[in-house]
Amino acid sequence: MRVLVTGGRGLIGEATVRELARRGHEVTSFQRHAAPHPDAVRQVLGDVTDPDAIAAAMAGQEAVVHSAAVVDMFGKWAAFERVNVDGTRVVLDAAVAAGVSRFVFISSPSVAHYGEPLVGADAGEADPTRTHGNYSTSKAMAERLVLTTPADVAVLALRPHLVWGPGDTQLAGRIIDRARAGRLFLIDGGTALIDTLYVDNAATAIAQGVERCHLPELDHRALVVTNGEPRTVRELMSRMAVAGGAPVPTRSVPFAVARRAGQAAERAWRLSGSAGEPPITEFLAEQLATAHWFDQREVRALLDWAPTVSLDEGFTRLADSCRTTS
Repeated sequence: MRVLVTGGRGLIGEATVRELARRGHEVTSFQRHAAPHPDAVRQVLGDVTDPDAIAAAMAGQEAVVHSAAVVDMFGKWAAFERVNVDGTRVVLDAAVAAGVSRFVFISSPSVAHYGEPLVGADAGEADPTRTHGNYSTSKAMAERLVLTTPADVAVLALRPHLVWGPGDTQLAGRIIDRARAGRLFLIDGGTALIDTLYVDNAATAIAQGVERCHLPELDHRALVVTNGEPRTVRELMSRMAVAGGAPVPTRSVPFAVARRAGQAAERAWRLSGSAGEPPITEFLAEQLATAHWFDQREVRALLDWAPTVSLDEGFTRLADSCRTTS
């Protein structure tokens, strides 16, 4: 098929572009800056909120993977709304106008995580009135927009959970940087059990979604995708830190303390207008202290998919990558 991937320079987008091209699809990658894609991949540069740029990239496409998003844990609502909500509307409208038949939206499990533990959970319904944080709220609004698309376009919302791997700056990169700086700590001992997803497995799941979303059992559905190997926060942080040649975290603070610190840090950042993100946010404290792992049996059956890279192999690959780039 002819497939357009938005956000093709991001961790998930770039891996998805490579996987779709490997499978023989004709891939167009849309992003703001050029990416190191295979020569066969067509690249179109632009902003997802620009209807003209999106229309130019969309012409002749049969399927879309929409992964472009603002993924920060902190920031002004206007930035999240512009890209994650309005940008999704622009891409979706262009897809419908161009006669695209398949649309895979890259969402997030946080659209249905409202602060309570999720233990062996299914996807649940995205509810922007209950989400915590601007990122989660904006992604929930965008997912609802996608899943209410008219039935003549097959749509699927995939929610990859905490994707990481070589080149990752969002999860593994942050953990390694903070461990090296001596600023990495655990919350409640890091005992919360959580799922993650190695980046190569995310790409194969998304490619399967593109190839299968037209099936009645997948059309207009939302699915959480993980490696299916829940680990404690302590283990995940420690093994990522070790992979980056950094010390493992030993300090721990109670959740109540971390949550208050996150609230205070967010207030200070807003008042001062500081750039970047605070060292801790209320959303991050909640994520690190609350169990969230998911039943993957139905997901694997529906996508006809299973992870090919285990977490243990992923840690090895991450360590190899860190040694190569250090």
